[in-house]
Amino acid sequence: MAAALLLLILVNFVNICSGTRKLSSLYQPPLPLLSYHKGPLLQGDIPISILWYGKFTPSQKSIISDFLLSLTPQPTQHPISSSTPPSVAKWWSTIDYLVQKAGKAKTHIALANQVTDEHCSIGKLLKKSQLTELALKANALSSGVALVLTATDIAVEGFCESACGTHGSIAGPGPAYVWVGNSATQCPGQCAWPFHQPLYGPQSPPLGAPNGDVGVDGMVINVAKLLAGAVTNPFGDGYFQGDAGGHVEVGSACTGVYGKGAYPGYPGELLLDSSSGGSYNAEGINGRKYLVPAMFDPATSSCSPVV
Repeated sequence: MAAALLLLILVNFVNICSGTRKLSSLYQPPLPLLSYHKGPLLQGDIPISILWYGKFTPSQKSIISDFLLSLTPQPTQHPISSSTPPSVAKWWSTIDYLVQKAGKAKTHIALANQVTDEHCSIGKLLKKSQLTELALKANALSSGVALVLTATDIAVEGFCESACGTHGSIAGPGPAYVWVGNSATQCPGQCAWPFHQPLYGPQSPPLGAPNGDVGVDGMVINVAKLLAGAVTNPFGDGYFQGDAGGHVEVGSACTGVYGKGAYPGYPGELLLDSSSGGSYNAEGINGRKYLVPAMFDPATSSCSPVV
């Protein structure tokens, strides 16, 4: 009898401990708060000046240009609300919320000018320090952003190894810049996922690129998250989580999350374009469809995908 009682106690103890371990493994602590650190933000009219460094086709240029023009609602669009269909402008509304919460003017994104350096005037093997030199070639206005886009055969220090792009500023608090590389032939599994099989982890089949270009559709994802960071944290003292120097920004807090139910290796529930077979979560101008990363929602301290 005593032996049976002891066995029952041991079984219950194991069950309790097992349940505790299971619950602990499922627990995911909330993301740290996204805080405004009182520094300057980009606001109001924000002209984007593009430097196309290397060879880009007219189709590739139009995919990215249309994305940028889709950030600000067009006059023919209905005002953005909770019932508005998923759009690039609706996705960008989180940035406007943060900018206006800080007492700044709502953004208006426009294309200022585009410069093409097809012959790669400073070479095809670049150091990080040369990105500001390229940004200067875009002739950006002081209130805008220089967007530097490098072609598939341009190698930039750190590209693929640690980053798919970056943002910073020219000569301190001058024009902000964003750099993104085309990873189609260098590291599509890292910088163009989920349109290419991932470099590591579960090897699920890649999704169809909504505009039929794995490299450029991947660039759109990175342009989106880095432009969001450039507007809300242009000089390192705007919106970010954590400590200065190792902070996470609004566009990078939800890496790999594109739709509801996302988890590592699975981008989430997305929309499917029946005509092209491409996966997307936001619509843009000229019938364009894009995949944009989930934004960090400061109201819930969680990742909020547009679909």
